[in-house]
Amino acid sequence: MEKEDVLDFFLNEAKKEIKRIVLLDGEDERVIQASHLALSDNIAQPILIGKKERIMDKAKQIGVDLNGIEIVEPIASNRLSYYSKLYSGIRGISSLLAEKIVKKPLIFGALMVQAGDADGIVGGAIYTSAEFIAAIQLVIGVRKGVSVPSSFFIMDIPGFKGGENGKLIYADAAFNPDPNSEELADIAIMTALSAKMLLGWHPRVAMLSFSTKGSAAHPKVDKVIRATEIAKSKAPPGIDIDGELQADAALVSEVAKKKIKGESAVAGKANILIFPDLDSANIAYKLTQWTTNAGAYGPILQGFNKPASDLSRGATVKDILGVIAICAVKSQKNIG
Repeated sequence: MEKEDVLDFFLNEAKKEIKRIVLLDGEDERVIQASHLALSDNIAQPILIGKKERIMDKAKQIGVDLNGIEIVEPIASNRLSYYSKLYSGIRGISSLLAEKIVKKPLIFGALMVQAGDADGIVGGAIYTSAEFIAAIQLVIGVRKGVSVPSSFFIMDIPGFKGGENGKLIYADAAFNPDPNSEELADIAIMTALSAKMLLGWHPRVAMLSFSTKGSAAHPKVDKVIRATEIAKSKAPPGIDIDGELQADAALVSEVAKKKIKGESAVAGKANILIFPDLDSANIAYKLTQWTTNAGAYGPILQGFNKPASDLSRGATVKDILGVIAICAVKSQKNIG
């Protein structure tokens, strides 16, 4: 990926193959506006979930033309019976109970993707991330071999010469509070694969700690050492992983030369940073964003069977359009 705005990259990639993207928060004005832009700019074919009359009224109030955009009202859908049977099988419950649950937009939207009636799903402008992710786990499920779903942020840092043309990926900055070694290893591998498939990067993954190669002894350091060993043993070819590394040893070649004996394909030139817990990752991404005026794109979810993307409840129309594009590109490349 050359020096290009991250949002523009995904918008341009999404246009290469138009995908059907479910927008759970279909009654939200920002989502209505973003869906119009997605269709008119050939980013995706949006599907709005919600009460049709309410969506049309809001669109009229804000001057948005929804011609060509599908609006699905779960309670009135001709797919309700089919989805009820599908959900009954997934959950092992009666069809009668399933029909009541399936009428909820969160579940209905996820079932659209699971049934193949849509290619990806975006939510979170109204629903909380916890509600959205729980529904996706329940209906779409986690990929085989992945212990936990996770997330990452793409950080585009002005003036930064390292990483990947000034860009870094931080994981997991939004989902797992305190992953164990096995989970941390899975987060590292999933993030590397996402970077490789979505962005075309050669992943150089740093497993971060407050220790570099045994400079400190502590159970928290042991966790990262063990996670590094597991990740290296499980990673497919074409992914470089090293740890445990302090942030400066991961990013600055001069520091890496002083702190590390021998060769490392990652130290001093990492483009993916795997943090030991949610505290450190979330703090780091927000500090980077606000002290350097960096672009922070995410959280981008990963590890599910089919594409799903989360929104911040404070998302702008531009943010939502970007997430739609990211979800579409994930579908193009078969990344959950």
